[in-house]
Amino acid sequence: MARKATKPRYSRSAGDDVEREMRRYKKGTAKSGPGGRGGRVKSRKQAIAIGLSEARAKGKKVPKKASKRKTTRKTARKTTKKTKKSSKRKSSKR
Repeated sequence: MARKATKPRYSRSAGDDVEREMRRYKKGTAKSGPGGRGGRVKSRKQAIAIGLSEARAKGKKVPKKASKRKTTRKTARKTTKKTKKSSKRKSSKR
């Protein structure tokens, strides 16, 4: 069977923003943080993230930012609760 055509996740103009940021990174002029106060961009991933962030701010078609997984938080909470219960001492009558 033929594969079903899917919609693109990113708009072309969002790709242009990422491309522009990658050029800045390669040139060595890409800065991070508000107003470029965070210093120089040191990795490709960082440059791509900045480009996507700028595209999002302009309202272009870009997927939402990936959020931290909730499952890791739940397991962390469970382990802390178990340790707290076992550490409590029962008061004995004398």
